[in-house]
Amino acid sequence: MFSEIAETAINIITNYRPTLLLPVSALLLVTFSFIYKLGGRYWAFLYVMVIPFLNWSFGVVPNIQMIPEWAIIPAGQDTSPKDVLLHPLAVVTGLVFVLRDFVQREMRHLVLVVMVLAIAWSVYYAWWVIALASGLAFAISEFFDWLVFTFTKYRLSTRILVSSAVAAPIDTTVFLYGADLAKQMEYGLAAGNTLHLANWIVFIIAKMVGAVIVSRIIRNREDAGKINPHEA
Repeated sequence: MFSEIAETAINIITNYRPTLLLPVSALLLVTFSFIYKLGGRYWAFLYVMVIPFLNWSFGVVPNIQMIPEWAIIPAGQDTSPKDVLLHPLAVVTGLVFVLRDFVQREMRHLVLVVMVLAIAWSVYYAWWVIALASGLAFAISEFFDWLVFTFTKYRLSTRILVSSAVAAPIDTTVFLYGADLAKQMEYGLAAGNTLHLANWIVFIIAKMVGAVIVSRIIRNREDAGKINPHEA
């Protein structure tokens, strides 16, 4: 059993490339040591692990088909069927924006360095097309999330909610476009197989659920005097 556990751990660390165990382990150690030196602790470490994991999951974990194949076919036009899908970890993806906000409270603007490191590791752990689409989506949406969280004067709970509300549509649009393009390239599907209004709305709602819950928890702690609502 121990050998099986060890083999599983090695496969997880190396993304099923066991011959790369030494260099990958060394680079991971360098990454976390660098983050620690910059002042990152629990939230920063969690952030760097969660983003590559989510990017990996989008290429491995199948979507849930919420509504069977459907199509809106205007008169005289031939439109391919579109599925209304939901990835099981879409809610967790929404929590990434909240997690990033906590990293910023821990490291201030050095959070941008952590964002780059997390996206860089995503390229190694995820299918390259998904990693590219997801990494680009994270980069753009997280940047806007950082702008809103940094430069608005709202209390913390409100900043978390507003920054997530700004970032989630951007992230969803870029990612679904990349996933749509990937399916066109890989499976020959028509454009619009993934990026369409129904899918877009479902993904955003799922991502905002976590942000709303965390914002409510933080608001209660603010009202109880346990958190400074205007701390950067």
